Amino acid sequence: MIGNNFYGPFSDGGVRLELTPTTNSPLAIDLTESTEMRIQRLISENPVVIFTRSSCCMCHVMKKLLSAIGVHPTVIELEEDEITALQSSTGDKVIPSGSGEAPEVFIGGTRVGGLESLVALHLSGRLVPRLVEVGVINDVVL
Repeated sequence: MIGNNFYGPFSDGGVRLELTPTTNSPLAIDLTESTEMRIQRLISENPVVIFTRSSCCMCHVMKKLLSAIGVHPTVIELEEDEITALQSSTGDKVIPSGSGEAPEVFIGGTRVGGLESLVALHLSGRLVPRLVEVGVINDVVL
């Protein structure tokens, strides 16, 4: 993670979580847990999670789209070495060759992809039902 260890709210409702194990982090559950294992755990524990780089404008658009629907995703900023861990922890069966770059959004433990994939899911009318399915929003009419 970029900068000092920080755990707390962003102004737009998201939360920054540190992946780097430290003894003073409120998220340091298992200091022996690898970055790959931590990424997998965060994907499985959070209904909507975005892995991103610091100051990523595409992530900002993702958060705004999800917020407009009523969802506040867990946002995790990655450093370069952690982006490699994201690629390896999600495996070839989940992320096709050539992708796995941040930002990546996961809904209900399943990779949606980047901004283009999230917008395509929304424009096709399948995003809201998916969010209802994982329980982050109630069935709504947009």
